[in-house]
Amino acid sequence: MSELQVYNSLSRKKEIFKPITPGYIGMYVCGPTVYSDVHLGNCRTFISFDIIYRYLRHLGYRVRYVRNITDAGHLEGDRDEGDDKFSKKARLEKLEPMEIVQKYTLGFHKTMELFNALPPTIEPTATGHISEQIEMVKKILVNGYAYEVDGTIYFDVEKYNKEKPYGILTNRKLEDMLEGTRALDGQDEKRGRLDFALWIKAKPEHLMQWPSPWGMGFPGWHIECSAMSEKYLGQQFDIHGGGMDLAATHHTNEIAQSQACYHLSPVNYWLHTNMLTVNGTRMSKSAGNGFLPHQLFTGDHPLLERAYSPMTVRFFMLQTHYRSTLDFSNDALQSAEKGFKRMWEAYEILEKFETVSGESSSIVSDAGQEEKVLKLLGEMDEFMNDDFHTSKVLANMFELVHVINGIKDKHIPMLSADTIKKLLQYFKNYLEDIFGLKDESADQDGKLPGVIDLLIEIRKDAKSRKDYLTSDKIRTQLQSLGINLKDEKDGGMSYSF
Repeated sequence: MSELQVYNSLSRKKEIFKPITPGYIGMYVCGPTVYSDVHLGNCRTFISFDIIYRYLRHLGYRVRYVRNITDAGHLEGDRDEGDDKFSKKARLEKLEPMEIVQKYTLGFHKTMELFNALPPTIEPTATGHISEQIEMVKKILVNGYAYEVDGTIYFDVEKYNKEKPYGILTNRKLEDMLEGTRALDGQDEKRGRLDFALWIKAKPEHLMQWPSPWGMGFPGWHIECSAMSEKYLGQQFDIHGGGMDLAATHHTNEIAQSQACYHLSPVNYWLHTNMLTVNGTRMSKSAGNGFLPHQLFTGDHPLLERAYSPMTVRFFMLQTHYRSTLDFSNDALQSAEKGFKRMWEAYEILEKFETVSGESSSIVSDAGQEEKVLKLLGEMDEFMNDDFHTSKVLANMFELVHVINGIKDKHIPMLSADTIKKLLQYFKNYLEDIFGLKDESADQDGKLPGVIDLLIEIRKDAKSRKDYLTSDKIRTQLQSLGINLKDEKDGGMSYSF
């Protein structure tokens, strides 16, 4: 098997992945800010890292996957200005801030469950780690990279930049970054235009505040990830992920904070997912083209022709590499829906093939076809080891679907029992275990397939007695429920949803 390579945003190139501790991986992914519903861009990031998490485990690594919940300190402006969004939402809705947090955290978990994403091994919250954040701020102050102004602690970017390049993650020089910011006015208490708050003095009416050596206040947004990643993964760990929109500010500040505190580069591999677009236009609330997950599932949005299932959306996301732009459209979603259905039907056919090939030792297979199948399977591992290239894996799987359907329709000879077994194992590994897809058509108790099989047998018996009224009635009634029966060439019957 080829070595795993990942694209490191820090070096801006693919690197052979080498964990700090052999056999173990520490992975931190910036989680949601829970003052509103999680948006689809977030979902793409979390689904991408769910697949990365699944694949690393598939390779045999023990993975500690930490994904935080931001439930404090997220201000309205990137310049540490405006209200805390949790407090503002709580005042508007006349609720306690933690009621807001609980509501949207539960909603986020439900959405991830619908997308069949595995839960992280640890899911820490900012409010649950105030003491760790305070201790980190104290160390940065002692090390001389921060300063206090009336109870608020700011990180000194220009002083830090004299020793370490502040813009290392985005490959930008400090001078260029300063050009994009407005000059400080006489009312601004910061020393430098790019300085950011580590700890913020709270106004008396602020709903979420905690005691600190500098008075009552609350943490800045960026410090939480540095403090919690160090607590659970150490001062240096393997993978840090998130959306590409976090790289320029949040992740840049994380690197600076950790370096200033521990004098170590905190992360070996930075991974970032790309943005979503809708019909070629960047997805955003202001443009009116931003979908929430539940709108996709219900079809309740002006730009949607109808509803799409969670597995259809997940399958659609797999068709584009996580570092590439993903464009939503009704045509693309409907194509993904058909593709997923076709793929899963082939998987079910394959399960039946294993029984047939296993019962017969006299099958004469096509050597060329066997070689082609094994080559396609081997390439799937190579593609995933090449920075988790799910779209290329799916392309090979669709070629294999053509082979499976060809065998079913008797256009292609049956493969050997060993090859069928390997083919089935690969489909299970990738469809279910790595890609996290599941059959949405079966009922929760697993009884529906048995009921349909019984109706098929009744219909077969009716046809054999030339009772076409009963035969057609069964077919029509099932069709009205979204279950389609198909008469096969060999006299058998199959069904699909």
